[in-house]
Amino acid sequence: MSDTNNDSPNTSQKVNQAEKPWNGRFTEPTDAFVEAFTASVTFDQRMYKQDIAGSVAHAKMLAHVGVLTESERDQIIDGLGKVKSSIEAGEFNWSITLEDVHMNIEAALTDLIGITGKKLHTGRSRNDQVATDIRLYLRDEIDLIVSELKRLQSALINLAEKEADTIMPGFTHLQTAQPVTFGHHMLAWFENLERDRARFIDCRKRVNIMPLGAAALAGTTYPIDREFTARELGFEGICENSLDAVSDRDFAIELTANAALLMTHLSRFSEELVLWASAQFNFVELSDSFCTGSSIMPQKKNPDVPELVRGKTGRVNGHLISLLTLMKGQPLAYNKDNQEDKEPLFDTVDTLKGSLKVYADMMQHVSVNKDIMREAAIRGFSTATDLADYLVRAGVPFRDAHEVVGKAVRLGVESKRDLAEISLEELQSFSDQIQADVFDVLTLEGSVSARNHLGGTAPEQVRAAAERAKTRIKE
Repeated sequence: MSDTNNDSPNTSQKVNQAEKPWNGRFTEPTDAFVEAFTASVTFDQRMYKQDIAGSVAHAKMLAHVGVLTESERDQIIDGLGKVKSSIEAGEFNWSITLEDVHMNIEAALTDLIGITGKKLHTGRSRNDQVATDIRLYLRDEIDLIVSELKRLQSALINLAEKEADTIMPGFTHLQTAQPVTFGHHMLAWFENLERDRARFIDCRKRVNIMPLGAAALAGTTYPIDREFTARELGFEGICENSLDAVSDRDFAIELTANAALLMTHLSRFSEELVLWASAQFNFVELSDSFCTGSSIMPQKKNPDVPELVRGKTGRVNGHLISLLTLMKGQPLAYNKDNQEDKEPLFDTVDTLKGSLKVYADMMQHVSVNKDIMREAAIRGFSTATDLADYLVRAGVPFRDAHEVVGKAVRLGVESKRDLAEISLEELQSFSDQIQADVFDVLTLEGSVSARNHLGGTAPEQVRAAAERAKTRIKE
């Protein structure tokens, strides 16, 4: 078997047609450029574990129904084990002449055990084989994605508990709105990720359905036992229709859509971290381990990790559009177009796992500038709504209360004072319903503590929510 590097895609060359499984039908060899153009082994070889696992299960099933002898089954399984060892030792020569991971492994098996290796493909096609491999591959990758998601969520829970009392301005329109706690803010991102985690877990159910046995598109005349194979491979169900089994890529699109949404959440979070780490905000400091400097400006500390994750979001969004476009014009059943599903799918998985890993690591080393956050909350008149609520409780209609507070804020702006710094006499000039106890609600601590209900920002509620979050990610 020749190495990929020796298979030069030169159109003046012709490949050895005897190596093709369809050589009985063709009289001319494949053009070498076409060979390289149509090959997928350079990227689908990453599914070798899943391809071998599927072949082992298929061999066991064929022996179970009497198509293979037990001796042939054992020869095949032993040979596949040796092929796997060769791949993992870096000794395997991948050839584009053999097009894909499936034919490379089958050819290597036949080289090892002879004619028995050619019996492995009985009752199946590369169409249902590749559909099975992709599902097995994505099932494994979903488990890793969920694991990294939980690690990031744990980091956010830890930050929330640590900073449950830390006050910061909450924003709408990127303008100071009301005071919240930093812990409450971190748990908001936890909730985003919890929905993402639920989507991937749900997606796994639709990924974990077995297409093997559909063969090329119509099933097979051999007495196969699909239930046996499904049990061997740990599938939760079996594709009910052979045409759909080989042509369906909904599961890949769904996974990519979930990834795009998760990356969108990380991108929004990144936008906050980039702002917060700037000199203008200075709310947080990212560890040096997750930042870079400038080649010309010595003072710079650039938040490259969140910036890059924000940029990679567009990459994953593009892969989603690629897959949707790939499938939109295909009639049933399998078409060569589907070979183009793997590169965007693989890159989506790699990009998402990398982004989650670096984020989980980074969020374990974020330090918070509490005093600066508190000062920013004061500076933005974030307790204005609390004053309005105070007046409403005193019997003032809300619209009148809104006007009173607006006048008080204007005085604060003109005199450069926070509401809590304005005297009682000055406040009473706007409404005689204001009494000395008003300062209990005008402080930042009073404001956040007053929101002591399920889902509120009060420190007590943040700690309780963090405890519930710990339980949820254990489920």
